[in-house]
Amino acid sequence: MRLGILGTGKIVQDFLPMVKMIPTIELVGLLSTPRSVERAHALQTTYNIETVYTDYEALLADATIDTVYVALPNSLHYTYAKQALQAGKNVICEKPFTLVAAQLTELQTLALKQDLVLIEAITNQYLENYQAIKRDLTKLGNLKIIECNYSQYSSRYDQFKAGTVLPAFNPKLGGGALMDLNIYNIHFVVGLLGAPTRVQYVANIERDIDTSGILILTYPDVQVVCIGSKDSTSPVRSTIQGTAGSIVVNGPTNTVESFTEITHDGATTDLALNQADHRMHAEFVAFERIIAEHDMVTVKRQLAHSQAVMAVVDQALASAGLQLG
Repeated sequence: MRLGILGTGKIVQDFLPMVKMIPTIELVGLLSTPRSVERAHALQTTYNIETVYTDYEALLADATIDTVYVALPNSLHYTYAKQALQAGKNVICEKPFTLVAAQLTELQTLALKQDLVLIEAITNQYLENYQAIKRDLTKLGNLKIIECNYSQYSSRYDQFKAGTVLPAFNPKLGGGALMDLNIYNIHFVVGLLGAPTRVQYVANIERDIDTSGILILTYPDVQVVCIGSKDSTSPVRSTIQGTAGSIVVNGPTNTVESFTEITHDGATTDLALNQADHRMHAEFVAFERIIAEHDMVTVKRQLAHSQAVMAVVDQALASAGLQLG
């Protein structure tokens, strides 16, 4: 994979040290805004990136780049991914894929028409712990209740209350608790159970953005509660309950750091199977393989999963009376 990276923000700064551990991914281009170009050049020097661009069309014109990684604010995902696909590039897009499901449908149609890889960078789907949880669900008997809580007081919330609206709390930029933290919970649950039959989002809303909220997903035989909060904090964990036992996931649903299986007789098994310390490593190893092998079967399967997630997002925002973008 010869990669063009879009953005110089926190996610890119977290990504770059990790990706150097995957030698088959070459860092060819880095797109920066003019105001962040000094930071971009510092990252270029540190991580041996071939070229810094401030013009997206110039990056897309670089024939040596085969894949674009969209790591920009949420509201820009659709536009920049579309331009990359139109330029014939494979696209890896950070979560949330888009702001509404219709945008993802359009991107998917464009990618498949051109036989290009389009895939969402969503960490939990590729982690070994998550895959083991999926396999072990049958040990729990009939599933009944799932609760996911990813609550993390945002350092930007105090600024938001004081009147400074940064991207994390800006509805026009696709901010809010649902799209930032609860989106991981949605992926976690939909990856296990598929699409729900009913969606309701009860949110704490300040100045047109959800600073926290409770997402209720109804399945024929399972009830799910997903909590995401940027205005308060709590122990972060998830539980899956069935008629024969339960699973407790330690830590947030984007890292799935470890989990404990508990049977009705009280026996416990602690498992920590993730092979890499960095949460993004497993997904990018998978992306490199998918692109190298042009594995469109996996691409279509993951797109179907992402579509189901975006359908939940659409219904959740509508039920809470929220509009992003």
